[in-house]
Amino acid sequence: MAEADKTGITAGLGQGAAPAAGGTEQLLFLTDEQVRKGIEAMFFAYRAFTADPDRILESRGLGRAHHRAIHFIHRSPGTTVSNLLITLGVTKQSLNRVLRALIAEGLVESRVGRHDKRERNLTLTSQGAVLERALSEAQRGRMRAAYRAAGPVAVAGFRQVLEAMMDPELRRQYQSLSEVGG
Repeated sequence: MAEADKTGITAGLGQGAAPAAGGTEQLLFLTDEQVRKGIEAMFFAYRAFTADPDRILESRGLGRAHHRAIHFIHRSPGTTVSNLLITLGVTKQSLNRVLRALIAEGLVESRVGRHDKRERNLTLTSQGAVLERALSEAQRGRMRAAYRAAGPVAVAGFRQVLEAMMDPELRRQYQSLSEVGG
């Protein structure tokens, strides 16, 4: 009934199976050990993925929270503090600490909103854009190499797995960012 593939993951047909791409119903049977290995792979991949940016940030006295803010301000220039709070899922106090440091370092500019004076719109300064390029290029290089090694089918599958792990609201946020481009 089930057939093992080269990853050790078995696919088979069964009741209650969700339709797979192509319209056939398939179930994916994973042992606890296979799931644990996937979790561990995520931990180690994340560690590798953040290692180069961490070194760059550390030399400036900054950390991953600063990196995330820089990344999403770059993706959405002029975004509001409120939007950034929602995207990052952090407390206002935490974000304010990060933004104060980025503004003090001359990496982010905060302007009063044009339409609503209570809003603060955030953009990267030229220095912030240079730092963002250095951080993202390190990560893009690692992603490109991994994508090349894995091949296009694995890349599409990887993205599907990541999106499937997201709660619906997070997936909507991700998809709205994906639509922005860049």
